[in-house]
Amino acid sequence: MTMPHHALEITLTRALTRAELDQAARTWPLAANHDATRLTAVVRAKTPGKACSRLRRQVDGRLPVDAITTHYPDPTGQVLLNVVLPPAAHAALTAAAERTGQPLRLFVQGSVHRALARHAAEEADHLDRVVRHLLAGTTPAQLLAALGRTLTHTPGATPC
Repeated sequence: MTMPHHALEITLTRALTRAELDQAARTWPLAANHDATRLTAVVRAKTPGKACSRLRRQVDGRLPVDAITTHYPDPTGQVLLNVVLPPAAHAALTAAAERTGQPLRLFVQGSVHRALARHAAEEADHLDRVVRHLLAGTTPAQLLAALGRTLTHTPGATPC
């Protein structure tokens, strides 16, 4: 059986210097984004969770890691998030999970899903308010034409 490879992204708490990036890349093959605040690595492991754990063991203490995530969503659209919480935050989350009778992982997963859903609903409400405001001063056809021009405009190109 071949071991699958998993693409992981490391979000850093600060940009790496060139020397830090070179030293880290000697330990593990890494690709950096333009400002060295995010790195990508490919890790061999049976599961994405094991890949995250393996990479964290390799880079912890060597890099200012904020979070490690799977680079691509799984078949259900989920991205795995691997973070190390400060002891006080971990204790507070553990206590809250115990009060709900849920395992910590499920409690945090549910909390993140609810927060993301709340954020998406707030963004949709905000967009609805902005569109209603725009429609107060123009027709739907004019607004749609302006939206089309904006979406098809290439930065730096001369407008028609």
